[in-house]
Amino acid sequence: MTDPVLSIRNLTVEIPTRRGLFRPVENVSYDLRPGEIRGVVGESGAGKSMTGNAVIGLLDPPAHIAEGEIWLKGRRIDHLGAEDKRAIRGKEIGMIFQDPLTSLNPLFTVGEQLVETIQLHLKVSSDEARERAIALLDRVSIPNPAERFNQYPHQFSGGMRQRVVIALALCSDPSVIVADEPTTALDVSIQAQVLDLIKELAAERQVGVILVTHDMGVIADTTEEVTVMYAGKVVESGKTDRILGAPEHEYTRSLISAVPRPHVKLKRFPQVSYGGRETEFKIEDLARNWPKPEASSSGKLLEVKEITKQFVAKSSIIPSWNSYLTAVDHVSFDIRDGEVFGLVGESGSGKSTVARMIATLYGVDGGRILFDGEDMTAMDAEGIARYRRQIQMIFQDPFSSLNPRMTVADIVAEPLLHLGILPKADAKLRVRELLDRVGLAKDAWRKYPHEFSGGQRQRISIARALATQPRFLICDEPTSALDVSIQAQILNILKDLQEHLGLTMLFISHDLPVVRQMCDRVGVMKQGQLLELQETQALFDAPQHPYTRELLSLMPRLEQLPG
Repeated sequence: MTDPVLSIRNLTVEIPTRRGLFRPVENVSYDLRPGEIRGVVGESGAGKSMTGNAVIGLLDPPAHIAEGEIWLKGRRIDHLGAEDKRAIRGKEIGMIFQDPLTSLNPLFTVGEQLVETIQLHLKVSSDEARERAIALLDRVSIPNPAERFNQYPHQFSGGMRQRVVIALALCSDPSVIVADEPTTALDVSIQAQVLDLIKELAAERQVGVILVTHDMGVIADTTEEVTVMYAGKVVESGKTDRILGAPEHEYTRSLISAVPRPHVKLKRFPQVSYGGRETEFKIEDLARNWPKPEASSSGKLLEVKEITKQFVAKSSIIPSWNSYLTAVDHVSFDIRDGEVFGLVGESGSGKSTVARMIATLYGVDGGRILFDGEDMTAMDAEGIARYRRQIQMIFQDPFSSLNPRMTVADIVAEPLLHLGILPKADAKLRVRELLDRVGLAKDAWRKYPHEFSGGQRQRISIARALATQPRFLICDEPTSALDVSIQAQILNILKDLQEHLGLTMLFISHDLPVVRQMCDRVGVMKQGQLLELQETQALFDAPQHPYTRELLSLMPRLEQLPG
């Protein structure tokens, strides 16, 4: 067996606080061998990213390594000074960050950033650095690399930006790459491309990869070894097949049980119960004061008829010279009373644009949207206000969709006051009731969004969406940024809302197992068009369109997970 390229021995990270020392990482140990992909999995706050930051020397002060050792190719590196760590970072250890848009400088072309990194670590001329950069772009499957070299990050799709970040990590032929949630925000097809690329590079260049993720499907599909972390400690470590197929620790078993299954539909998602951290929801209490769901006149609460949306791709002072991108191209479907209707497709397919048109955040360039038989596209301002009271939206990113300068009470009360549904005093009472019903602490209304975790912020978003007692709820990727345990909590809330309140939902996601569990019918979109629409069971058992079959084939394999 080859010697480890990286060894972490009894690593402990400390952060001094007003309440004493906090240890986000405690006594962590594992090895990484050349060409090996080791998964590090756990919930948010488990310490997995903090361990990766300690390895690469990116701990934010006052966080520091208090105990333990880190060895790279037989050399101890944890005690090195800032300059020596900077020399190793990038040259010996590369990093792939979660959000490629924020890790690339928007003011410089992709080529300039690659050349800068290459010349920082390798003694080569500008021409040689340019050739190497173009070759790297080609290696990570960027089309027309010589042309793309001169473009800026915003001109790339999400998946292509992630491939550029991988190229940056490979600039100086590192021995180790730390990949921190590299596929979290990517759809299933782009995720498969990125993971295949990481596997190819690990085998081809014998790079050791630490893959930090909360996605058990990615772990199953990509890694050979896996380390499971909880509350800063390693609870279980070993071969991936063994850990996923026959987990020994109670927390690992609980974490795996919360993973949505693509082959069977469950009434509720099992929650991660280890540590007594299950959250109590009181949807039944909320239902007692909820108006009885109104039946639509036709049995179809929402009807989308041949809707079209275009965006200006290139503008000109002469309108006829403008060029347009058709984001939604004559899409039609209906959503029945009390139904959960799913829309799936890769990034750029138009599914979120459809949602924003239904929510009146975007105008409709062609076609009609009927809500309970009334044409929304022909409504006056008073009609739109009445429509918006009955239809609410939960967005993908709960942090960016909540105003950081407003308290939670003001955020949840805003639609009530804006639409004139309740006076301020009554709105205050409804806000506190809603926050209590979705499982938040009684003093949550006083706080600001930054004082909450991702899952708690999403519950605030749900409370805000429920404030007007809507008939129709749009959920646009509501769990894509959450780990598997928090995802289970949020999805259970949505299931309860549908069951106890009779809500009708449009559920948008690129996570196919989640769609399998949540939806009654599913529409598949690509390049602005609706390619297939079937009952969920039929779609997963016998997809009709080749693109649907391709999407389903790209789901990470989960066969070895118990249950």
